[in-house]
Amino acid sequence: MSVRIYRVTGRMRIGMQWQRFSLELLATKPSEAVEKAYSELGSRHKLKRSMIRIEEVREISKDEVKRTEILQLLSMESLVKW
Repeated sequence: MSVRIYRVTGRMRIGMQWQRFSLELLATKPSEAVEKAYSELGSRHKLKRSMIRIEEVREISKDEVKRTEILQLLSMESLVKW
């Protein structure tokens, strides 16, 4: 399977408010991207899954990527076999 770039957007409950988020993640399929989003937000903000609402998961092209870390990892992909 090849690694693809996904943008996961939604809302997370911080205190008494729902805050929007958008994550760019590397994954082989959309369900893996959702799991990574739950994991990343849960560990970073100490949130349970019930406090995270995933609204959209879509594959994006390299031109749409905003995070430099993702671009750096993609450039390394040719050196490392997944």
